[in-house]
Amino acid sequence: MSNYTTRLKVRKSLKLSVMDGAVYSAMVGLTQNYITPFALALKATSEQIGLLSSIPQFTIALSQLAAPVLVEKTGSRKRMILPIVFVHSANWLLVFLLPYFFRNSGVWWLIGLYTVSTVADAIVLPAWGSMMADLVHEDVRGRYFSFRNRIMTFTMLVFSLGAGFLLQLFTHNVFVGFAIIFGSATLFRSFSLYFLSRMYEPPLAQRKPNDATLFRMLTNLWSTNIGRFTIFIGLTLFAVLVSGPFFSVYMLRDLKLDYVTYTLIVSSTTIGSIISLRFWGRRADWAGNLRIIRLTAWLLPVIPFLWLVSVNPWYLIAANMFGGFAWSGFNLSTSNFVYDNSDPASRTRQLAVFNCIASVSASLGALASGYIAPHLPALMGYQLRTLFVVSGVLNAIIVFLMLRYISEVRHVSQIGAFSLLIGRATPGKGYQNRL
Repeated sequence: MSNYTTRLKVRKSLKLSVMDGAVYSAMVGLTQNYITPFALALKATSEQIGLLSSIPQFTIALSQLAAPVLVEKTGSRKRMILPIVFVHSANWLLVFLLPYFFRNSGVWWLIGLYTVSTVADAIVLPAWGSMMADLVHEDVRGRYFSFRNRIMTFTMLVFSLGAGFLLQLFTHNVFVGFAIIFGSATLFRSFSLYFLSRMYEPPLAQRKPNDATLFRMLTNLWSTNIGRFTIFIGLTLFAVLVSGPFFSVYMLRDLKLDYVTYTLIVSSTTIGSIISLRFWGRRADWAGNLRIIRLTAWLLPVIPFLWLVSVNPWYLIAANMFGGFAWSGFNLSTSNFVYDNSDPASRTRQLAVFNCIASVSASLGALASGYIAPHLPALMGYQLRTLFVVSGVLNAIIVFLMLRYISEVRHVSQIGAFSLLIGRATPGKGYQNRL
C-alpha cells in the first residue's frame, strides 16, 4: 500500500473516529448521570449506591488484563473491538426492561447489568487506544483529541440535558422516561459500532521477545516513569471516588432538587469542558502533557470543598463548570501522556495495566465511600459534606507526595504556570502537517 493511500485511509479514519465519538457520547449523555437516579428510583440504599460504583470498576480491572490476550488471539484490534461493542449496545436494552420485569429486585439486577455494560465498554479501551495512538501523530494529539473531545462533550451535554428534561416530563411515571433513555442508548451505541467497523487499522506492531509481560509490568510499576504515573493516577482516582458517587445523592436526596435542576448542575461540568478543551489541547502540544497535569492536579482537590460553600443551584453550576475546566485538562493530558510513554509494540499491554490499576483504585474508593458515608458525623447539617472534605484532603496529599517522581518524555517548551495559562500557545515546526 502506498504512503498516499495510507494517509487517505488515516484521514478518513480520524473523521470516522470523530463521528464514532459523537454517537458514543450521545449514549453516555443519556446514561452516565442517570444510573444513580435510576437506582434511587428503584429504592437503592447508600450501600447499594456504593456497590453500583465499585463492583463495575473492580471487574473492569480484571477485564483489562484480558484485553491484550484477546488482541493477540485475534491478531487484530478491530476484530477484538467490534463484537464487544455489539454486546455493550445490547446490554442497555436489558437495563431498559428492568422496571417492568424485576421491580422488587431491580437494584441487584441493575448492579449486574451495569457491571456487564461497564466491562464491555472498558475492555476495548486498550485496543482502541493502541489503534488511535498509531493513527494520530504525537505532535498533534493534543489538538486532535481536544477537537474530538469537544464534539463529544457538546453531544454529551445536549443528550444529558434532553434526558433530564424527559425525566421531568415523566415525573409521575419516571420509569417510562428511563425506558426511552436506555432504549435510545442502545440505538446510539449501534451507530458507534458502524463507524468503528469502517475505520482503518494500522498494522499491529509485533511484540518483541524481551518485552515485559503483564505480570512484570504490574510488579515493577515503581521502576518506570509510566509505572509511577500509573500509581499516581490510581491513588488520585481512589481519592476522587471517595466522594464521587455521592454528589448525585447529595443533590437528589439531601437537597431534594428536581430533575431539571439536577440536570443543569451536572451538565455544567460538560459546559466547562467544552469551553476549555481547545485551550488545554493547544497548550499540551506546546508545553507538554505533564505540565498540564501538574497544574490541573492541584485544582482537583479544590472541587469537593466548593460544594461546602453554598446550596444555591447557580453557585453549584459555577462550581461544576470549574470542575469541568480542571478535569478536561487533566483527562486529556493523562491519556496523551500514557500514549507518549508507551512503546507501540507493547502499548496494548501498557494501556491494559494502566486501566487495570485505575479501575481497581476507583473501585476501592467507591466501595469505601459506600460504607463510610452513613457513619460520618454531619458537617453543616449533612453527612456527605464530611465525605467531600475527606476526599479533597486525601487528593491534595497524593498530589503533593507523588508528582515529584514523574518526568516528561517529550521535548517541549519550558514555561511557567502563569505563561501557560495566559500566554499564547505556539505550535512547533511541522505542526500543521501532522494530521
